[in-house]
Amino acid sequence: MATEDINNKEKEITQEDTQNTSSAKETTEEKVEGKKEEKGRKKSKLKKDKNEAKIQELGEKLADITDKHLRLQAEFDNFRKRTMKEKADLIKSAGESVLISILPVIDDFERALQSLSEVPDDDAGKKGTQLIYNKFNEFLKQNNIKEIDAINQDFDVDHHEAITKIPAPEEKLKGKVVDVIQKGYTLNDKVIRFAKVVIGE
Repeated sequence: MATEDINNKEKEITQEDTQNTSSAKETTEEKVEGKKEEKGRKKSKLKKDKNEAKIQELGEKLADITDKHLRLQAEFDNFRKRTMKEKADLIKSAGESVLISILPVIDDFERALQSLSEVPDDDAGKKGTQLIYNKFNEFLKQNNIKEIDAINQDFDVDHHEAITKIPAPEEKLKGKVVDVIQKGYTLNDKVIRFAKVVIGE
């Protein structure tokens, strides 16, 4: 009986040792698994950090590209508006030099009509000259060329060019234009030839 007790106690001790060993193994395995999980978490956290950094970098690049695109678009819009304005100005003042060259011809026609003032109205030469002069005047109106009013007007440096001063025939004509030597013209409200005038003083 004493041997049985000893055997039983040995068995119990062996079982306890086995249980302790297996529980120690389980604890070691749990620690290993815990470490693996921790490493996995660290790796996933590192991946997340890298992904977030990439996302931030791409976001900055996108913002930079968007800004460049908007600036380029605005620059192109300004260029388009500027060229449209230049085209409009060019069309508005198209052939300005040609129109300016025609003005002396108009002056000559006016002088010719003045010299023909003593000729009878039914004269063919006078009628032809008057007809051509009228057509020239119509042509100027169609091209927005207007004569600058000068006679008896206040002297205006923006429209008149003073040739000389003479004593004013009347008190009310002092500082005003008393005679026009050469007519002035504007093209679309821009002076293309100043009126050459004589001022009363």
